[in-house]
Amino acid sequence: MTTRRQFLVGGGAALAALGSGKMSLAQQPKRRPLVISTWNHGLASNERAWEILSQKGKAIDAVEAGVQVAEGDPKVSSVGYGGWPDREGNVTLDSCIMDETGNAGSVAFLQNFKHPVAVARKVMDETPHVMLVGEGARRFALEKGFKEEDLLTADSRAEWKKWLKNAEYKPWTPTTNPTHDTISMLALDQAGDLSGSCTTSGLAFKMHGRVGDSPIIGAALFVDNEVGAACATGVGEEVMKTVGSFLIVELMRQGMSPTDACREGVNRIIRKNPKWREVQVGYLAMDRHGQVGAFAIHPDFQYAVHDGNENLLIDAEFYTG
Repeated sequence: MTTRRQFLVGGGAALAALGSGKMSLAQQPKRRPLVISTWNHGLASNERAWEILSQKGKAIDAVEAGVQVAEGDPKVSSVGYGGWPDREGNVTLDSCIMDETGNAGSVAFLQNFKHPVAVARKVMDETPHVMLVGEGARRFALEKGFKEEDLLTADSRAEWKKWLKNAEYKPWTPTTNPTHDTISMLALDQAGDLSGSCTTSGLAFKMHGRVGDSPIIGAALFVDNEVGAACATGVGEEVMKTVGSFLIVELMRQGMSPTDACREGVNRIIRKNPKWREVQVGYLAMDRHGQVGAFAIHPDFQYAVHDGNENLLIDAEFYTG
């Protein structure tokens, strides 16, 4: 695993300096294309996105294809196929996508479709709406040719049955399962356009019907091509209550670096929630020049960066009081 310290002494030192917010705007190289995503499962997703970006493809196509790698991987217990179910044993999915024009699509409480991000893309491209949910999202997916399938794997069913013995529900924190959470992705293409996507099966063993921040534009994801883009991971309730990704983009508009904007997004949660120690939220952002930043409440949040030379996993900065 590549740590932030290892990254600084390697060939990506300039990228890490950008992520730390220590370069002035005049010093920042304009880097494109570039793709970044949350967590270690972002590495494989980045590779798929890079295949598109490296061929001068559009960022919106890259972020849709990229996160589908995680959605289809049964070893990723927090996204799509193999995601841990709700307390009733149902795998319910949330996803959103947003392009450089501000157009967006999302689905929430969708069951039995492996790639909700692809359904969200159809909502964006082929309807006048932004969000479809539940049975309506299901009918729309079927109309568009998506096939229903059982997403509850043997491993996720076993974890659910193990949980049922005590049925104790606690919000996820990095100390209990450091790899269990949303994949969010941001990309900057050769043309200088930004796009983003987010997809998840949500908190494990959640109440049936619970929807987090992942399908909500402005919470889990926001893209403004004139400024930058931001995305989130962690306990979605905290992200929703502070409209985190929109906040971070607006802070970048006011001149903050991506890292400082993500830090302020986290600080907003900490100031408003006296129980902030019990939850984890991590933010990831990129400005229109390709400067990257991240910040989390607790340690262990990692993000993946692919610039064509390397695809690296980096430890995000976190709140220390």
